[in-house]
Amino acid sequence: MSDHSRDPATEEIDLVASGIPELDELLNGGLVRGRTYLVQGASGTGKSLLGQHFLRAGLDADETVVYIHGEESRDDILVNAARLDVDIRDAEFLDIGPGTDFFAEDKSYNLVEASEVESEQFTQDIKHVIEEVDPARILIDPITQLQYVERDEYQYRKRLQSLIRFLRDRQVTTVATRTLDRERTRETRHDDFESLSDGVVNLSLDEHERRIAVPKHRGLGQSDGTHGLEIREHGIEVYPQTIPKHENRTFDPELIPTGHEALDGLLGGGIERGTVSFISGPTGIGKSTTGAQILSGIVEDGGTALGYLFEESIDQFVHRSETLGLPISEMRAQGSLALTETEPLVRSAEEFDRHVLDQVDEHAPDAVFVDGLSGYKISLQGDDQRLVRRLHGLTRVLKNRGIAVIITDEADRLTGIPEATSTNTSYIADNIVFLTYVEVDGELDRAIGVVKKRLGDFDSRFHRFAIESGEGLVIEGPFDTVRGIMQGSSTHRVPNESHQTTDQS
Repeated sequence: MSDHSRDPATEEIDLVASGIPELDELLNGGLVRGRTYLVQGASGTGKSLLGQHFLRAGLDADETVVYIHGEESRDDILVNAARLDVDIRDAEFLDIGPGTDFFAEDKSYNLVEASEVESEQFTQDIKHVIEEVDPARILIDPITQLQYVERDEYQYRKRLQSLIRFLRDRQVTTVATRTLDRERTRETRHDDFESLSDGVVNLSLDEHERRIAVPKHRGLGQSDGTHGLEIREHGIEVYPQTIPKHENRTFDPELIPTGHEALDGLLGGGIERGTVSFISGPTGIGKSTTGAQILSGIVEDGGTALGYLFEESIDQFVHRSETLGLPISEMRAQGSLALTETEPLVRSAEEFDRHVLDQVDEHAPDAVFVDGLSGYKISLQGDDQRLVRRLHGLTRVLKNRGIAVIITDEADRLTGIPEATSTNTSYIADNIVFLTYVEVDGELDRAIGVVKKRLGDFDSRFHRFAIESGEGLVIEGPFDTVRGIMQGSSTHRVPNESHQTTDQS
């Protein structure tokens, strides 16, 4: 997203609010007064509602606004908008739907020379309203309703050009909506309005996930890519992508002890501030417990932490942790640990990012715990690859603030380490602690080891460990006589016979 705040070429541009502050952020400051914008998307994506927010912002600024509508009646529009807490009763309304006076009356106003076009009723009526009301804002919902009064596409394009020129001359900021076919990404007919518009906002709804994008904004530019959008009880909420900023960043690899002597020994003293640590392993191995152990140690050392639970409830996490001797309730009571439980499929990744960063601003934590990555990808809306990219953006922002990030991630295989992390997320990780099962002498043991650490030394050996009631994570000695743990096919070396091995796979 480019910064135009100090560009002399933009100093004279008069910005107006869209009615959705986060959309203004995507637009690099807002709409430009006197320009025309197209909001398009399939039916049900929120086009009309976005336009209604635009009108409400004008009313809040004591401006006169006009709602030109063609598919719903004024009464239906007001009722539907009021249900989402958008009050536009004070707007001027012009109904251009079939059967209205717009089609029945013989108007005599002129906007362009009669020789240019044969049918002028469309622009005549709008010109009449604008001259009488003198609005600052107009919503045309939808713009495609107007094509029905034109005899062909050529006349329709000329009429649009004439209308846009007239509105701009009067410095009327205009938002027009257009419905696209769900089976197509673009409307192939009457596409001229997109090229004539100064800005374009695309809305989409795919498998219950709403997205918003701004591919075009003349003069100011825009924040590219797609962003989260939700329709809630107070209307539209927009959640821009989390984009890391690296200016004024300082690197301070201060070690944060985990509070667990043996785990600190594996990690070379602990985890560094401003790093991302993955705790990976198969289901049931103890990833969440290891994460809770690290949180407990950070708090006991005087730090604070935030935890986000995707795979179990807060009550279950607290009960399980305290059974293992970790005082999670006490930490929460003293305000040093805050836990958030995320319900499935109610947030976009961008909304989750915003929630985390708001809490980070409030609590200034030393660490953020995400438990776990599989639940993150299931609970939040979107495809796996975009969710991973969003997680990468969030972790970069947290790292830039010197916050240690801990993420649990589930491995597909019960034994061995085919991949350090799932879905190609290892590039995010500065540290990877891997937990796995290993068969030794016919018995199933648990093994823990550090397979990646970008900063500092660490113990590269796998150690036996157990999860014990009242004690939590118990790390024992290393597997000195066992090899092949990472391959999932262990071999046992007989003591004092360094070259003799027995296959235990």
